[in-house]
Amino acid sequence: MDLSILYRGPLASCNYDCPYCPFAKRRDDPAALRTDRVALDRFVDWAVRNPHGDRISVLFTPWGEALTRSWYRRALLRLAGLPQVGRVAIQTNLAARLDFLADADTDQRRRLAFWATYHPGQVDREVFLRRCGTLRTVGVRFSVGVVGLPEHLAAARSLRAALPAEVYLWVNAADGHRYDAAQQGAWTELDPLFDYSVHPHPSAGRSCRTGESVVSVDGSGTVRRCHFVAEPLGNLYDGSYRAALRPRPCPLVSCDCHIGYVHLRELPLYDVFAGGVLERIPHAFPDTASEVAAAAGPAAAADPVSGG
Repeated sequence: MDLSILYRGPLASCNYDCPYCPFAKRRDDPAALRTDRVALDRFVDWAVRNPHGDRISVLFTPWGEALTRSWYRRALLRLAGLPQVGRVAIQTNLAARLDFLADADTDQRRRLAFWATYHPGQVDREVFLRRCGTLRTVGVRFSVGVVGLPEHLAAARSLRAALPAEVYLWVNAADGHRYDAAQQGAWTELDPLFDYSVHPHPSAGRSCRTGESVVSVDGSGTVRRCHFVAEPLGNLYDGSYRAALRPRPCPLVSCDCHIGYVHLRELPLYDVFAGGVLERIPHAFPDTASEVAAAAGPAAAADPVSGG
């Protein structure tokens, strides 16, 4: 079967101090870092063994910044070198040097992908753009995004103008922020799919691919349907999760995070992101994203809404 895994180990440290993030400038002590490294190595070893003969894709969704840790860079290359792995992607602020990609062969570069977040005030724009340029030079797929706070709008516009037209720039609606029509329109000019982020999606009882072909795995190997539903399905390493993989409705009232709602069957996002669901890259961008945004029409709610 085809199985997409969102892996999140215990790593919680980050080198940035973004005021909107609870993990800003958090430091993991040496024992915590060792625990994270051992957990990641165990996960990669499982993927190498591939005990059930699956076609595997992996998205690393760390609480903190993982690419600055050598064991994540090694894991990316090791996983990307496996024929059973279709894609291995990571959410990152691109703070780490990307020299390690020079060791990747053509197949590894084809399988690798980066979901890169630009944090104005934390990194010089030109430094961030140079790292994006490195990804383009070595032939690794990537998307770039920002958190849609008012104070980020000018920087986001500048970034969009500097990026090649074929690079998708996504915008995450900021938690707790309310967008009026003008603000929403300004962000939609940058990201034609912003409407999907700004409006929480009703999900209770709706069909979702999580728990069937998409799962979340933590550092201990506990498998859940997604990051937002606490009920375990079993454990990755003893195979007990396999019996629980089946179509199932969402138990939550709504879903307001891209890594969750992208898997809702009633939304068209698997078609929009065909071939790039994990790395958040629309198929044939910018045409596909613009067509979907136009088909969706104006926002369903006329009142200001809170982002998430």
